Amino acid sequence: MPKPGIDPVVWQPPRAPARAKRKRGEQPVALTVYDLPGAGPEDVAIDSTGRVLAGLKDGRILRISPDCRHVETVAETGGRPLGIEIDPDGDLLVCDARLGVLRVNPDRGAVHSLVDHIGGAPMMFCNNGALGADGTAYFTDSSQHFGVDHYKGELLAHSGTGRLFRRTPDGSVDLVADGFQFANGVALAPDESWIAVAETGGYCLDKIWLTGPRSGHRDTLVENLPAFPDNISTGSDGLIWVALPSPRDPILDLLLPRAPVLRKVAWALPDALQPREKKTVWVQAYDADGTLVHDLQTTHERFYMATGVRELDGVVWLGSLTAPAIARIDVSARDLHTPGAS
Repeated sequence: MPKPGIDPVVWQPPRAPARAKRKRGEQPVALTVYDLPGAGPEDVAIDSTGRVLAGLKDGRILRISPDCRHVETVAETGGRPLGIEIDPDGDLLVCDARLGVLRVNPDRGAVHSLVDHIGGAPMMFCNNGALGADGTAYFTDSSQHFGVDHYKGELLAHSGTGRLFRRTPDGSVDLVADGFQFANGVALAPDESWIAVAETGGYCLDKIWLTGPRSGHRDTLVENLPAFPDNISTGSDGLIWVALPSPRDPILDLLLPRAPVLRKVAWALPDALQPREKKTVWVQAYDADGTLVHDLQTTHERFYMATGVRELDGVVWLGSLTAPAIARIDVSARDLHTPGAS
């Protein structure tokens, strides 16, 4: 598929925090990696029996036993599954980058399309979602110009065309908010009074109020992150967990406020000459006020570019856009401290 052209927008990024240059956080990290029969389990979800669900680059949805010794293919979307959520009935809400929002029954392997067009136009880049208690689904469309195969083009263009949508149980779809710089992860507050959205291209997490006197307003939950935020999720601890697949890129930050033609030149270069993601494993967790609670970073030869994160009872499960594996970190009681943002 040929690269689409880009029409870059000038933006002055905030100066990267010192944390962006460090390769470790303050908390110790014990990472366990489990190999899979396929690459790219971009997101992870945990069902009621502790099994891990993940979608691969080739379109398969895998279900992995709690001890990760047994792996089965439960469905094939025919696209590129990214975000995965599990509803109370055990069905999966899958954000497929190529096909839109899907409902998948992991026991029968049935795949049903819920949303593939918005306003008569196909979604370019359905990315991540969250489910409300009543079955309302929130989901992002990362860009109106670039799909998953050319996601770096969105980072260079900085188009600000990302959107957050809501699908109610009756099937109606409405726009919740737009203007996001690469809209990515979505996570509902435990009381569903607000929803967080990760702006990969803006290095931040936004908070959109859903109820109360500020309903419809948007605030910044966390600004000037030290890395590109990807999928996010609400943990059983009530925190917003953030997958950080790669630290901030100094070259990109240098180009963003300068003449757009420089980014056009960079985009025209062969992929081998463009900046690459750093091979790190990094997740953070924030409370409802945007205070950093966990900062977990390490490296592993077989696992990197962590794009999915899910915390359940002190265990943090990780997915990856590219690695043929999932991973877990056990967050012990002695690690439950606030390291302080830097």
